[in-house]
Amino acid sequence: MNRDGPNTPRRALTLRDVSEASGVSEMTVSRVLRSRGDVSETTRERVLEAARQLGYVPNKIAGALASQRVNLVAVIVPSLSNLVFPEVLSGISEELEDSGLQPVFGVTNYSTEREESVLYEMLSWRPSGVIIAGLEHSDNSRAMLENAGIPIVEIMDVDGSPVDSVVGISHKRAGIEMARAIVGAGYRKIGFLGTKMPHDHRARKRMEGFQAGLAEAGLELADQEFYSGGSALLKGREMTEAILARNPELDFLYYSNDMIGAGGLMWCLEKGMDVPERIGLAGFNGVDLLDGLSCRLATMDACRREIGRRAAAIVAGRSETGLVGGEHVELSPVLQPGDTIRKTTG
Repeated sequence: MNRDGPNTPRRALTLRDVSEASGVSEMTVSRVLRSRGDVSETTRERVLEAARQLGYVPNKIAGALASQRVNLVAVIVPSLSNLVFPEVLSGISEELEDSGLQPVFGVTNYSTEREESVLYEMLSWRPSGVIIAGLEHSDNSRAMLENAGIPIVEIMDVDGSPVDSVVGISHKRAGIEMARAIVGAGYRKIGFLGTKMPHDHRARKRMEGFQAGLAEAGLELADQEFYSGGSALLKGREMTEAILARNPELDFLYYSNDMIGAGGLMWCLEKGMDVPERIGLAGFNGVDLLDGLSCRLATMDACRREIGRRAAAIVAGRSETGLVGGEHVELSPVLQPGDTIRKTTG
């Protein structure tokens, strides 16, 4: 693990590090990692285990470039079907447009194992930087990030301990602020509807913040509804119908994202429910796709494009603060009450 300070340049691991850790020669390490030569199975396993523990990734372009770097920026996100991330990628691409750097994208599908595999493959090409969504990683992924020797920027979330630089919002604070707005509008019997909660750490943190905000007013969640599929209008409709059939006294529904929230809103309107007087609703992300709805869903802008732009600026050496590594950028999402939260007169 790299124990240098946040502003200390990190040295990339070498074959010598793996050689010393495994107790075999650099030549043997090279043969194992390149799958060449006769090496006993015991030695092979010893070398591979040492490499995994160190976070060492073999260099596929060793000797090809004097700098040992290519003009690529590895960008790793959990999903492209979620409308949030394409806008983040747009911000990254715009910022890097005249920098000489080219983003390449990898998708993890919210899988820790898949993230490890994608990260390993991308780092093996020795990119000039990594932009990766989230702060939660496997031990192996974190070791690779800590020892890559290049700028690392974790994005979307600031509630945790970054490897190097971080750009995002506090999802816990976003949840708290939404709870305060809902309670302030007079709602008291509140349900939460979410997706991918075991794997989407940001949605989980928003829910925790939301519960903390309710607790400030002496309230608890009255009901919850979850599912494991992707964010979709149909799922939002189905979840809304299920939770209100089970608990018809609910007067507010908070969704983990805008798409399932929009599905829920459509269902409520079709059933003739008075929104926002009988029941209020809110989502999260501020997805532009929903701007055309006749009834605007309350939401919170997650600063997606700005997150992408600021992260890319750090990798490209254009940081607004002038820091070299260890930069912490927390943006502030803004509540957009729309038409689905009662207007307060206070």
